[in-house]
Amino acid sequence: MRLRKKPWMAKALAEYLGKEIIAEDIDKNKGKWQELVGGKSLALEIGCGKGKFINGMAQLYPEMGFVGIETQLDICYYPARQVRENKLTNVKIIGGDAAYLTQWFLPGEVKMIYLNFSDPWPKARHSKRRLTYRDFLLQYKTILAPGGHLRFKTDNKDLFDFSVEEFKAFGLQIIALSYDLHNSEYENAIQTEYEEKFSAKGNKINFCEVVF
Repeated sequence: MRLRKKPWMAKALAEYLGKEIIAEDIDKNKGKWQELVGGKSLALEIGCGKGKFINGMAQLYPEMGFVGIETQLDICYYPARQVRENKLTNVKIIGGDAAYLTQWFLPGEVKMIYLNFSDPWPKARHSKRRLTYRDFLLQYKTILAPGGHLRFKTDNKDLFDFSVEEFKAFGLQIIALSYDLHNSEYENAIQTEYEEKFSAKGNKINFCEVVF
């Protein structure tokens, strides 16, 4: 998702940087995330977009701590604004690239990872950029506690099939899989902005949950 630059954005972002948004010296929080967001366990949403999912989950599960990661700093404004409006103390938003996860989180520091409607990078030569590519899976394995989970949703069938094959090749245990999440047995309490948009058009949502 790419947004046009808005003239007011720099000033608006400044209100949240160093508070709801962490975009500098992110690695200094390594091993300290639960001190920042509280909770009995820590969950990440990689690619949190405008923040509907992470804010909804934080309200639904106040006993957990949540960290959203968004590459485009301007977009971080939107989930951060929701965090403040909802007076949530169990959420932080990182403005940065998920390629640096192991620099930001200690081994075993995270319990759950959510990947919602990630960029499919459809060209084969870009497959290594997909968030379910094996190099990313290795990072997830490093920061997840033993038995940690990853939940993945997408409307893109090609990305989903690629991801399932990557999960299998990496030796992960698949405990849930559906090519039509909204008509399945699996829990889906909070939908993302993209999910609402795509499902309203009749697109089926693919879902997979794996254990590391």
